[in-house]
This record gives sequence, structure tokens and C-alpha cells, in this order.
Amino acid sequence: MSASILVSLEKATCMLKSTPILALFLAFAPITALSHEFWIDAPRYQVETGEKIEASLRNGQNFNGLDLSYFERRIVFFDRIDRNGRAPVEARAGDAPAFAGEVDLEGLFTLVYQSTNDTLIYREWAKFQKFIDHKAFGDVRSQHDARGLPEAEFKEVYSRYAKALFAVGTGAGQDAPRGLEIEIVALKNPYTDDLSSGLPVQVIYRDLPRANAQVEVFEKAPGGEVLVTTVQTNSEGIAIVPVKAGHEYLLDNVVLREPSAALADKTGAVWETLWAALTFRLPG
Repeated sequence: MSASILVSLEKATCMLKSTPILALFLAFAPITALSHEFWIDAPRYQVETGEKIEASLRNGQNFNGLDLSYFERRIVFFDRIDRNGRAPVEARAGDAPAFAGEVDLEGLFTLVYQSTNDTLIYREWAKFQKFIDHKAFGDVRSQHDARGLPEAEFKEVYSRYAKALFAVGTGAGQDAPRGLEIEIVALKNPYTDDLSSGLPVQVIYRDLPRANAQVEVFEKAPGGEVLVTTVQTNSEGIAIVPVKAGHEYLLDNVVLREPSAALADKTGAVWETLWAALTFRLPG
């Protein structure tokens, strides 16, 4: 989806939100027409103790996307984590940004999110193959054919698992697995540690390291330019991400799998994807 289309959609969404009835419609309207990535976005990732963090749920590409309002029906959980532990985000239906709250404890602050399932339909194989190639899933076609699936008009079910790291005061602390089925864990603190050799991250899938998997890296410069690269995890699920001071990062990893029989029956989907995202911005 082009940037111009995304901007037009974003303007339309803002207009809809100004009308209560249409804003309610947005809570139930499918978002499958939007582009690939989903992430937690913020104007500031570093604040002082007692200041407010504002964070949006975004869907789009290359750091350009729609600001999705908070609606409970789309969320399995949306939690905040600080030195006192973990608690649900307090938000009301239609809130945009989805999170806006003062943070009173110094240290690393984390927002973590899991969506409910949603579906999309592939009208032709070529679009699915383009997605397969982009995410480096390998030879999916032979698996697809072996299962006797149609070449067109088939459905995918997907879910989102997003995390964002913020620094309150010094930002001291350490990221850790947060119980998501798929997630990216920062093995160093992007606000306090020496990252001259890159930021090591680990992809965790079903509580185990995900080996030999692609991590897509979206790097946004202070001027707004976005560079997209990829890195590969090793046998321990660890990849090294080159990072630069003052740049914002979105890391993305996607699992493609056959859905469970129960999920397939419920949704009609023949493939399932799980999308992990991690966002942060380096000091400087």
C-alpha cells in the first residue's frame, strides 16, 4: 500500500472519529485492507519521572500507518510493566492514542500487546507468494499443494504480538520474555548499554528460541527517512541488529503455520500467521 493511500486513510479515520456513531463503526470494521506491520509507536520513548508517555497502536508499513483507537474487542491483553510489576492498561473505547499515562517509577517501562484473531482472503496465489518471499518462509507452495488447498480464494488468520520499550529517567532495567506466544526480546538495554557492536535480540516462539528466522529491521532516522534491512537469528534464536544513536527501530518477526483444527473450523482459514514487533528509540 502506498504512502499516499495510507495518508488518505488516516485522514478519513480522523474524520470518522469526530462522529461518535462512525467511530463506533471503526471498532467493528475489519482492518485487513491495511498494510503489513503492526507496532506500538510513540512521539517520545524517553521521559522523566512523573511525565506522561503517549503510545499509539499503528498498522501500516515503513513507520507510516493508521493510529488505531483502543477497542477492547480487538485486544487479548494490553499491559504496562515497570519495577512494580505488570498491570492492564487503563483505557476507554475509542482512545487514541491507546495509551496515555504518567509514569512515576524510574527505570525501563514496557508496553505489551496481543490482538484477537482476524482474517484475510488471498484472491490469487501471486500475492501470497510475494508475502512468502518477503518474509523468507521458504517452500510453502509444496506444503500448500500437498494439503490439497486451492490456488486462489483461500483464507489466512493472523494475530499481533507487539512490545515497546521506554526509558523513564535513567531507563535502567532489562527486557525479558513477557509470555507472548511469539516475541522479540532485547538482550541489552537500548537506553543504557553499549551498543557499538549492535543490539542483540532473541526471538522466542512458544517459550523456545526461534532458530534461523528472519528479523526485519525498520530504521527511522531523526529526519524521517526509513531504511529496511533484515538480519537472521542463529541456532539460539539470537540476531545482532546494527543500531544508530537517535534512530527509532521497529523489529518484526512472523511465524507462518497451519492453524489448529479448532481455529480452522472457526475461521475457515488454511494458514495462520503470528506477528511479533518490538519498538524503541536510541538516545541521542
